[in-house]
Amino acid sequence: MSQADTNRAIEAVWRIEAPKLIAGLTRIVRDISLAEELAQDALLVALRNWPEGGIPRNAGAWLMATAKRRAIDYFRRNKVLARKLEELGHDMETEDEHGGEEGLAERLDDDVGDDLLRLIFTSCHPILSPEARAALTLRLLGGLTTEEIARAFLANEATIAQRIVRAKKTIAESGVPFEVPRGEERAARLASVLEVLYLIFNEGYSATAGEDWLRQDLCDEALRLGRILAGLAPEEAEVHGLVALMEIQASRARARVSPKGEPILLLGQDRSRWDQMLIRRGFVALDRARALGGGGPYVLQAAIAACHAEARTPGATNWERIAALYTVLGEVTPSPVIELNRAVAYGFAFGPEQGLALVEGLLDVQALRDYHLFYSVRADFLFKLGRMDEARTEFLRAAGMTRNAREKALLEKRAAEALKGA
Repeated sequence: MSQADTNRAIEAVWRIEAPKLIAGLTRIVRDISLAEELAQDALLVALRNWPEGGIPRNAGAWLMATAKRRAIDYFRRNKVLARKLEELGHDMETEDEHGGEEGLAERLDDDVGDDLLRLIFTSCHPILSPEARAALTLRLLGGLTTEEIARAFLANEATIAQRIVRAKKTIAESGVPFEVPRGEERAARLASVLEVLYLIFNEGYSATAGEDWLRQDLCDEALRLGRILAGLAPEEAEVHGLVALMEIQASRARARVSPKGEPILLLGQDRSRWDQMLIRRGFVALDRARALGGGGPYVLQAAIAACHAEARTPGATNWERIAALYTVLGEVTPSPVIELNRAVAYGFAFGPEQGLALVEGLLDVQALRDYHLFYSVRADFLFKLGRMDEARTEFLRAAGMTRNAREKALLEKRAAEALKGA
């Protein structure tokens, strides 16, 4: 194996093992920053040793054992932390008694689920802003570098680095326990975790800014983390609901952009290009959520996505059911954006006049005044009703608000079509 092949293999191993390694180390040292530093130290040792000796069969156990030795060295240099040194020393002795890294691998398999779940709940703590939670989650659980996170969110690398450092500092200074909360607190914290995954996925699915409308890497990362969470919290209906939603939405990726990167809206997509395996996985997750009695916002959104996935052609879409689901969703989680989506569904189900009437009822909603999709939806209804001058004005207004270059071009194209049809 060449040096380049070895480095790629090590990188692949690292992406898989890093979250488990950081989670396990955080449980031991009770400090996310220190755990990440120790994990990075172990990676550096691996980069020196593995090209010659080969990648160990139990790479995760090898990395953990190496990181623990680094931790012992660290605590030896800090006499105040002598008790923690004793605990680590005992762990290392136990490791030797139970077959070295083989024994450690068995014990890691027992602990890793709990540790990862603790890390997810910690990195998504509501004490942090949604942006900080997303950055920290992608760093700790996604294994993304600061540069990769900055590129994904079109942010300055230094800004993302500061955001991550402050997030870890806030968690440490606030004394956030490294644990899975219980009862009502668990439900509240789980909502925060799901919100972060949803944010990451949506930013990938419809990028708010930049040259690309779709950022597949972010979608993939959110879906991967969602699947991990579903395995760690199998009795949580909303977790399965969010996974179902992401699976079904992700199935459209190949059909959502042209070879030139131009957006293709839902009704114009070639449905033969939708990924049927992802759709089936989404249906399985949705069935699981329903079996658990799920009726929360993510389960409802997944049910809406399933309606689209079931329709072989746009004309076969059950818009009346989608409109009814949006009505229920609006009752569960009232939101102007949900009402706007309900208006779209009503327009398809019962005609553009009814859809436009619902949109007009939202004209005075403050939260929608700077939301470009409000104006593009209104423009589309006006276009369908032949009110071309008004439609063109609204398309141009929406184009002026979006920060995504691809979306801006699409809206300007629609405005030109309205001008031609006037």
